[in-house]
Amino acid sequence: MSSSPNPQTFTYEQLMTSFRKSRKEMNESHEKSRREMQESHEKSRREMQEIREQLRESIRETNQVIARLGNRLGELVQAMVEGGVIRMFTNLGYEFDVYNPHYRFGNKTLGIYGEVDLFLENGELALLVEVKTNLSMDDIKEHQKRLKNFRLVADLKNDKRQFIAAVGGGVVQENVRKFALKQGMFVVQQSGENVEVLAPKGKPKVW
Repeated sequence: MSSSPNPQTFTYEQLMTSFRKSRKEMNESHEKSRREMQESHEKSRREMQEIREQLRESIRETNQVIARLGNRLGELVQAMVEGGVIRMFTNLGYEFDVYNPHYRFGNKTLGIYGEVDLFLENGELALLVEVKTNLSMDDIKEHQKRLKNFRLVADLKNDKRQFIAAVGGGVVQENVRKFALKQGMFVVQQSGENVEVLAPKGKPKVW
């Protein structure tokens, strides 16, 4: 007959030692978790700081680009005048004795305000030219709205002159050029150091 093994017994000191060991391991595990959470938080904070810095830099660069574009538009308008745009319109049969870059118009009652990049005029006719660095179809549509507003303001001032339109650009794609001409607008584009003026077929649209 075999005897059953005696159950293992622990002394009080052994139990206390085991308890202290377990508590130490729990404390170490807790401390490790706390450090990992803190490191994760610090990492997230650094990443967020880097993102904010990148965003600020992006905004700064965007502002610089916008400023350069504004300067470029002014240069384009001046280049078109110096490049002979007035003389070219004279060759097309339009005599303009006054030109105004960045011509502003508006009416408080109508709540209409706007600006024309280049405004050529005489006693009977005026030409409104919108200039872009890279002309698009949306720019042309926006110019059409500008012309309608200009007409409204002029009518309230009893200005009975006819208004015709032109769009110009440092870059004018072929499809954009064709679209503008189809709308009855002149197209002014750079050609080397000078500019050239393309006229729509038939008579230009009058506003």
